[in-house]
Amino acid sequence: MSKLEQVLALEPPYDLKFKGPFTEVVTTNLKLKNPSDRKVCFKVKTTAPRRYCVRPNSGMIESGATVTVSVMLQPFEYDPNDKSKHKFMVQTIFAPSTATDMDAVWKDAKPDDLMDSKLRCVFELPSENDKMNDVDATKAAPVLNSKVDGTSATRPSSASMDDSEMKKLMDECKRLQYDVGNLSDENRQLKDEGLRMRKSHQSDNMVSGSGAMMSKQHSSSSLPSLMVVIAAIFIGFFLGKFVL
Repeated sequence: MSKLEQVLALEPPYDLKFKGPFTEVVTTNLKLKNPSDRKVCFKVKTTAPRRYCVRPNSGMIESGATVTVSVMLQPFEYDPNDKSKHKFMVQTIFAPSTATDMDAVWKDAKPDDLMDSKLRCVFELPSENDKMNDVDATKAAPVLNSKVDGTSATRPSSASMDDSEMKKLMDECKRLQYDVGNLSDENRQLKDEGLRMRKSHQSDNMVSGSGAMMSKQHSSSSLPSLMVVIAAIFIGFFLGKFVL
């Protein structure tokens, strides 16, 4: 009995192309379309399972539906002289109408019921034209975005602020408020100290002024008594002469 022909339509049908540089993960998509009127179970296998990540790597496709499989090549050192020998195989089988457990379907499958398609991996480095186009697209993207949506270009960065940054701002505001309160207290203390010093200076002036006035009054009051003593001496002198 001849092997069954693949029921799914694959896009691309033969090659999975990965375009470098390969210093980061490179992803390519494989579309699986079910043109039949029955459910189809599928599995995606590779000869280099450690080099690729496939999502989803198995599943069930309804009649007329399409599933997109993402094949992610892990970073590696690319050697242009080293031709890739990596291959993928898409294995399928018709699912019973009442099937719910795919593991049981694959376990009970007969070799003659299996269908498969093989694809080879092709690694490509970007050409100089591709690099220039990527640079031009990167430069044109911000200009295009600003023309399409002017509000998004002027949107404040605080819209994307996370909780930690908000907390830092709140703490900073509290610290500034505390510093302002301290400065106000210091200013009030300096003002009170200035008033006390001004009052003390005025009281000192008043004390010195009163002392000067008292000394002046004392000197002025002592002056007549001195004159009386002198006058008494002269009177006594003249009276003595007349008596003698």
